[in-house]
Amino acid sequence: MKFDSLGNVCTKVTDYVANGSFKSLKENVTYEDRQNGYAALIRLADYRNQFKGPFQYIDKHGYDYLKKTKLYGNEIVISNVGAHLGTVFRVPKLHLPMSLGPNSIVISTKYNDDYYYYYLTSPVGQSLMRSIVSGSAQPKFNKTDFKKLLVPVPSLDEQNRIAGKLLTIDKRIRINRQLNANLDELMSEIFERYVTEANAFTTDSLSNIADYKNGLAMQKFRPKGADKGLPVLKIKELNQGFTDSSSDRCSSKISNDVIVKTGDIIFSWSGTLIVKIWAGTTCGLNQHLFKVTSDKYPKWFIYKWTEYYLRQFQSIAAGKATTMGHIKRSDLKQAEVKIPHKSEIDRLDKIISPIFKNYVNNILEINSLKELKNELLSKLF
Repeated sequence: MKFDSLGNVCTKVTDYVANGSFKSLKENVTYEDRQNGYAALIRLADYRNQFKGPFQYIDKHGYDYLKKTKLYGNEIVISNVGAHLGTVFRVPKLHLPMSLGPNSIVISTKYNDDYYYYYLTSPVGQSLMRSIVSGSAQPKFNKTDFKKLLVPVPSLDEQNRIAGKLLTIDKRIRINRQLNANLDELMSEIFERYVTEANAFTTDSLSNIADYKNGLAMQKFRPKGADKGLPVLKIKELNQGFTDSSSDRCSSKISNDVIVKTGDIIFSWSGTLIVKIWAGTTCGLNQHLFKVTSDKYPKWFIYKWTEYYLRQFQSIAAGKATTMGHIKRSDLKQAEVKIPHKSEIDRLDKIISPIFKNYVNNILEINSLKELKNELLSKLF
């Protein structure tokens, strides 16, 4: 196997500060809001937020000044500063001018970019980048050391073969995610239309309709001895999934009430209030989250009903003295809601239950595909 430096493999290795001195960057690049901005600065935060916004915008003069780091879509970006150093992602096509933000390196190669994207995300690629990290308070590596890293250069046929396998998996994951976005929207539309049109209702407290199990302060339940423990699900992981830096773990012997598995309904009660079907690994529940269960109603009903009443929860949270606002179990007793009679719910169940089943099955398939991809990343490189 031939090896060469990344500097020789790449046609471009550059970063934000390659455009000029810190002083000139400050003088020439003006941050703007969406209304007045011309181009988006692509940052690690945007990748972690699945490029849904809000973006950081710059004016046209700043965009023209950052000529060395203009982005057009599909470039490989590597975070080289901070806690999430080594994160690798591809730039999407956002249909607006884009430029690379600070604390990242953008590269293009002479060969198959997909192969080197997957190489850098693989365990061996991640280990290679960690070998050049300096600093403890603010870990980082510079593009000069990055360019010196030796990477494999197999034949182009071999690069295409390896990248093709992984691209097929990623394509299927994207399709399933889009299917689920559509299914979720469909369930919401049917549910909300039905709720407003249902003929018979009864009024009850939300805490009587579903059981909201509050998570534990997991630092009290550290794994001991041979117990490797479970990763701890926090609000950040609920939004973004687990990463290599998600190091908090709790004992695997905690109560089933606070163990979260794929398909469980999770409700964040502190800060941004959201309801999600968990789609990740088995884990322990942090104290800022609820696991929602019910022995009275179908899971899809509890999921959509909790989501439907989020605005009411948010008004409760807004009245709290804390800066973030939060919901307590006692607050749920205040949330009186209208529940359609059982006969009405049974009628709706025939429509939504099959959709929800497909939704959960897609989540399970995504998880299986992720496991397969991780296994291939370890073996192919």
